[in-house]
Amino acid sequence: MRLYPILPSRMSILRVDNLTKTYASAGHALTVLHAVSFELAAGDTFAIVGPSGSGKTTLLGLCAGLDRATSGSVWLNNIQLDNLSEDERAAVRNQHVGFIFQNFQLLPTLTALENVLVPLELRGQRGAAKTALALLDRVGLADRAHHYPAQLSGGEQQRVSLARAFANRPAVLFADEPTGNLDPDTSERVVNLLFELNREAGTTLVLVTHDLELAAKTQRTLRLRGGKVVEPAVMAEKR
Repeated sequence: MRLYPILPSRMSILRVDNLTKTYASAGHALTVLHAVSFELAAGDTFAIVGPSGSGKTTLLGLCAGLDRATSGSVWLNNIQLDNLSEDERAAVRNQHVGFIFQNFQLLPTLTALENVLVPLELRGQRGAAKTALALLDRVGLADRAHHYPAQLSGGEQQRVSLARAFANRPAVLFADEPTGNLDPDTSERVVNLLFELNREAGTTLVLVTHDLELAAKTQRTLRLRGGKVVEPAVMAEKR
């Protein structure tokens, strides 16, 4: 017996169908996302772009099961999220999703190694400490494993968050403005690592950004304005 309903197709990793989100605001209905649809397969890289207030982060949150849509459907790795409870959606995220945020969101009272260990320990993975240290080594921070976030630069903190995001080998990695707090040189290093790790893991990458140069590195781009799609999510030209 399966806990969650599944899609007939096993090829789709993330499917969004007519997704709409409406909030009650000052006695009126405010629709921040209008009937957005797209579908991604394993290993796809995908950017959501648009000005502030266009609905980018709202769409990411719905795709990741952090919030529930007003209408429409989301399937993540063949699991339909629409009618799951908060606890069930949290379980799906723990098993299938990784996150990278603009402000890093490392736990300040834990070392770099302990931060990477968190998702592994939540899953009860054997050899978690060895795996976490190997991930820190992969992002060039094995020698900083026992430093706390306050002792790390912004770029180092984001590299720790990269190691943490890939710790549970997620089916989908959601990155929300991952270079927003970094200088250009540090941003380039973090972006290169992000795409390298993504290729190695075969993860589907969903990237929210206002940086069109960063978006151009992905295979497909969805442009939002006022919560509506203003151009289709087409394949970018290969360079």
